[in-house]
Amino acid sequence: MAGSCRPGPLTPPAGVCRVPARTPGSLGLNDQGDPDVTSLLGDTPGPLGLSDWADPTLPELLQSVPYEELVCKAPDGTALSIGTDFKASTPAASSPLGQAQDKTKTDPEIEALDLSDRAKKAAYELKKKYPSVTFTSGRRDKDGQANAMAGNVVLNRKWIKETYVQSAARDACQKWVDDNKDKKTKSEIADGLKGVLDSLTDAQLAHLSKHLSGDAFDVQPVDKDAEDIKKAIRALPGLSKFLEKEGGLVRWHAQF
Repeated sequence: MAGSCRPGPLTPPAGVCRVPARTPGSLGLNDQGDPDVTSLLGDTPGPLGLSDWADPTLPELLQSVPYEELVCKAPDGTALSIGTDFKASTPAASSPLGQAQDKTKTDPEIEALDLSDRAKKAAYELKKKYPSVTFTSGRRDKDGQANAMAGNVVLNRKWIKETYVQSAARDACQKWVDDNKDKKTKSEIADGLKGVLDSLTDAQLAHLSKHLSGDAFDVQPVDKDAEDIKKAIRALPGLSKFLEKEGGLVRWHAQF
């Protein structure tokens, strides 16, 4: 029989659930045995680790079908016993999960970057630590890549060569810039570079920029907390390169 006690305080963590697994008085009244309330999941009859708080196989709570599983785990891993009050609650504010559900909210700014799964996860982690950070670039198509490069080439005609590792794609783009000294506006340069990118294979483009595959994002450089933010970026899971400058220009670039 399950006879252990769940580690930690008897009262539920604030924002996760309002009702503990056990309360003074009769079982079934404002505890996990009460079908009308959502509570923490504690011990249950039978072996420890089977349909109780210690069960490692508890399914995820399905917001769309809250009664799919009566015992489950919240997004933060908290074991729950679902009651009828959950169905009546609103998903974001009045749900018994409270703040735990807030953690599952998406960020429109990050979603708009269209990042790969690995880069997106890192972006959310950075935003969680520093909510004030602003992302300036994510996945790019050829037009977006040409425009991004052109904006920097206007300031430094050798920016492409000084920024990207040597590859056929980099050399082709830099050669166009060198051969077209009369093209000086961002629009002119972007049009020319777009033509170069269109002439390259997908395999060649893959060696130019991680932005093209959604495996990179740029962050707006700031003065406040700059060192702490850069330290947090360097510690992001899956990071393969972090640049504070590109071609002599201040740019915070993270790629995965």
